[in-house]
Amino acid sequence: MPSIYDHGVDYSSLTRATTLSVEKLTDPSLNISYVRLQWVDLVNNIRCRVIPLDYFLKLLQSSRPGVGVAKIAFGIVYLMAAEGFAPSGEYLIVPDLSTIRLAPYAPGEVVVLGWFKEKTPYPGIDNKLTLDVPLCPRATLQRVVSQSSQSGIEYLVGFESEFILLKTTKPIVAASNHSWTATNGFPSGTVVQKILREIADGIQASGIELQMYHAEAAPGQYEMVTGPLPPLQAADALIHTREIIYNTAAKHGLRATFAPRIYMDSAGSSAHTHISIHSKNNEKVPNQLSPVESSFLASVLTNLPALTALTLPTQASYKRMADGVWSGGTYVNWGTENREAPIRLSNATSPSSRNFEMRFVDGTANPYLALTGILGAGFAGIRDKAELKIKDCPGPKTAAQLSEKERQTLGITQRMALTWDEARQNLANNQLLRDSILGTELTTKFLSVNKTLADALNLDGDDEVASLTRLVEFY
Repeated sequence: MPSIYDHGVDYSSLTRATTLSVEKLTDPSLNISYVRLQWVDLVNNIRCRVIPLDYFLKLLQSSRPGVGVAKIAFGIVYLMAAEGFAPSGEYLIVPDLSTIRLAPYAPGEVVVLGWFKEKTPYPGIDNKLTLDVPLCPRATLQRVVSQSSQSGIEYLVGFESEFILLKTTKPIVAASNHSWTATNGFPSGTVVQKILREIADGIQASGIELQMYHAEAAPGQYEMVTGPLPPLQAADALIHTREIIYNTAAKHGLRATFAPRIYMDSAGSSAHTHISIHSKNNEKVPNQLSPVESSFLASVLTNLPALTALTLPTQASYKRMADGVWSGGTYVNWGTENREAPIRLSNATSPSSRNFEMRFVDGTANPYLALTGILGAGFAGIRDKAELKIKDCPGPKTAAQLSEKERQTLGITQRMALTWDEARQNLANNQLLRDSILGTELTTKFLSVNKTLADALNLDGDDEVASLTRLVEFY
């Protein structure tokens, strides 16, 4: 029976996504004609192949359904190839039939996500033949989640999608001006109000739970909050939500951008990630973290300076992560309901709805890789029974406002990576993330294409206006 401390919806670890069955594709009432086979690359571009339904159904009858994609697909930004990627070789992208959803922005179309597989089996680490592709972000996340599940640890993940609606990108002009969470953010009869309603309806029509939406603080900035799901399904739902946001805005002549910070005199945009931990042996009480929660948190904090290479992967990301701008700040710490800590403990005294809000994630991050890093590090802490040495920093003073002595008392001794270069170096030197969680091949290739991404986004040199336009048109 719930205690008097409980509040909020109590989600079970058995919560699952709502998607369409293959049989529904031929339902005359849906009038489906095309299938978008999608994947997300290492720089968080959503890519796809559009397949007529008739041919897609033929593919499903083949011995190994899939579509060929050049291996360089993981290493290309614009037409710039990253070091370590060649134009030769081809993967199969295999549809994951558990991910079929309506594309509400494209009537008559559905979306299905895929797994990358090798065309020809090769000897794996254990010398057994395998088709696995180490660079596949979805498969990498699934591997990490499976390791946790085998130890009785399950997670639920929910996302906040912050974005800005723009009238134009040359010059950058916001579609609206409003106050934070005020009703003047969506005045009746405007194109913005119509877009937001269509986005909300589209998310729900796709089988994704929408909890709420509201106006955020920056000009043209809004947030869609979607419900928790198991990690892989949550990342899939986030990608679909972003597609709905972007395409619905485009349909009405606006541009939706997930760029981290457009206005240096206002708030940035993030992808706050809420994670709750579930285990039969993880009894939660109102007034303190359980041992499993505590060890999970301890290890995420220990690895936080390296994790940001995955969760804040662009140079622009570090314009958002600053002290005093509601972004989570620059000190490695956590705090109960403290939005100036990189990890906020939300609903701290409610065992049924308690979760960690990871505030150090933005919309330029590939969500599969971000969750792989966070959950992989957290599970390593659970496995090793890591001790939480950093104490709660609930405020009213933030870590940045505390004196050095006060920070030492709370065990706050480390800064976040303050630059893109520093985060990359931290990841390269982090043995747990590099060798055990991501694997050396994925780490090396990610850092390579991440460098190419930076080069591509810096093609305009010192022209800050042109660089910002390039950023919002890319993300």
